Amino acid sequence: MSTAIIVAVLIVIAVIAIRSYAKKLTSGCCGAEIEHVKKIKVEDKDVSHYPYCVQIGIDGMTCDHCKARVENTLNSEDGVWAEVDLSQNLATVHMKNNLSELFLRKLVSSAGYIMTTYNVQ
Repeated sequence: MSTAIIVAVLIVIAVIAIRSYAKKLTSGCCGAEIEHVKKIKVEDKDVSHYPYCVQIGIDGMTCDHCKARVENTLNSEDGVWAEVDLSQNLATVHMKNNLSELFLRKLVSSAGYIMTTYNVQ
């Protein structure tokens, strides 16, 4: 009888683990469905129109959804064009107006990540 209970508990644990893993495969690490992330497009991609440029390190990004969340948050600001390099956990932020490090830190934080470095280009 005790063996049957142990086997039942192990089966329940295995089912929960498999369901959780399957959800992660379809939803990404952040819990949102990757194909439903609408990218905010930047109209002006002429680098010469952006006199300010910084490179910021961002901690916590692990998937394309994370990348899209950070890019969308930064690109939603007027006069900002950001591109994220997920392999290096860096974002290059081109700005028409000089935004402060603190402001960029708050933007990244609002997306759910931590800004680790700030380097003027």
